[in-house]
Amino acid sequence: MARQLREEQARLEAQAKERRAAAARREAEHQLFSRAVGAIRPLRTRERLHLSDPPPLPLPVQHWLDEERVLRESISDDFDVSTLLDTDDQLSFRRPGIGVEITQRLRAGHWSIQRQLDLHGLRVDEAREALGQFIRNAHKNGMRCVRVVHGKGLGSPGKSPVLKSRVQRWLVQKSEVLAFVQARPMDGGAGALLVLLQPVGTRQ
Repeated sequence: MARQLREEQARLEAQAKERRAAAARREAEHQLFSRAVGAIRPLRTRERLHLSDPPPLPLPVQHWLDEERVLRESISDDFDVSTLLDTDDQLSFRRPGIGVEITQRLRAGHWSIQRQLDLHGLRVDEAREALGQFIRNAHKNGMRCVRVVHGKGLGSPGKSPVLKSRVQRWLVQKSEVLAFVQARPMDGGAGALLVLLQPVGTRQ
């Protein structure tokens, strides 16, 4: 019992010694800073610079608008275009309210071709994206008549046009498009479409 009491007493003394040593180190560190700084004197002026709160981070409004526009203008492969096409000898499309004389004039070359997109060699997803951007930019730049070359499918498996029906389906879904017809032989024939676009500023 006496030995245990001595051990406990020694442990308590060791702890107390360690606490005194830690306090001494803290005091020495504090004194070291005070000696390094030297005598201090409060400033006479009380003028202070009040910093304003940091401005809030800018909202990516334009990015949100661009994403919304892309979703609004997206085109689908599942769109059924068959009921919207005129089943004339060369197949054409015109929006409701557009007279048949418009497609006749378009086919006859009344509007000059101002820009062209060639989709040869593109995969379906690449062609869809390229066509959407092409129509958007052409309309934005005031173009009225453009040509889209989708090919006749002679190099495709089975010799069938892969993009022809898809391009028709995609164009019908673009609000900028008023009408389209198969191109004349001199303009590409069955491998291309002539597309009439809305005038700039027209409500779509």
